[in-house]
Amino acid sequence: MKVLTIIPARGGSKGIKRKNLLQLGDNSLVGHSVQHSLASKLVTRTLVSTDDEEIKMEAIKNGAEVPFLRPAELAGDQVLDLPVFEHALNFLKETENYIPDIVVHLRPTAPYRKPEWIDACIQLLIDNTKADSVRSVSEPEKHPYRMFTIDEQGYLDSIMKHKHPVPYLLRRQDLPPVYFYNCVIDVTRPSTIYNKKSMTGDRIFPYIMNPDDVLDIDRRQDVEIAELFFKNRLTSE
Repeated sequence: MKVLTIIPARGGSKGIKRKNLLQLGDNSLVGHSVQHSLASKLVTRTLVSTDDEEIKMEAIKNGAEVPFLRPAELAGDQVLDLPVFEHALNFLKETENYIPDIVVHLRPTAPYRKPEWIDACIQLLIDNTKADSVRSVSEPEKHPYRMFTIDEQGYLDSIMKHKHPVPYLLRRQDLPPVYFYNCVIDVTRPSTIYNKKSMTGDRIFPYIMNPDDVLDIDRRQDVEIAELFFKNRLTSE
């Protein structure tokens, strides 16, 4: 089975300048994701999609393929994942007649992953033939049953009132389990991307992760948390 990892890593970023090249522990953010993919037992090919020459060299140094530089029109901060993945898959199909069976999406903004998590997600998609994709999720710190919008009159309006008359009054032990998309691992089928024009499709199978294992680098504060996380992990492991 051909399992392709695509790691999107553009040169620009708003919150942290040159974020994908940021050093965290013994590697850059993009380097960590490349190493995660290469350590997987089920991934057979690892590719980085970037518009940036320096990121390209960093990815190659870590062992990834970078067979093209992504066009500038696909490297803006408003560009969604779908056209980036379509571009990469079309390039491989047109230049090599290569079509993967499964596509793994690893974001450099998640610098901590265990290879067995990636393999478990891939296996979930293999085993669940009706699923369009698998996404890693975790339980949120704040439960949506206790969240509100503010209506036109200025009153709090529960966003989950369709589930319970007064969801915000439920005891903690009575709150139903819910999950948020943690952006650590996505696994999808090329048919989902091409036929459904979606990275996920309609039938998304969950891979549930411990929220304590989730890192998402977006702000400078996240970097400080991640540095502590890596230091503590290295000490404990």
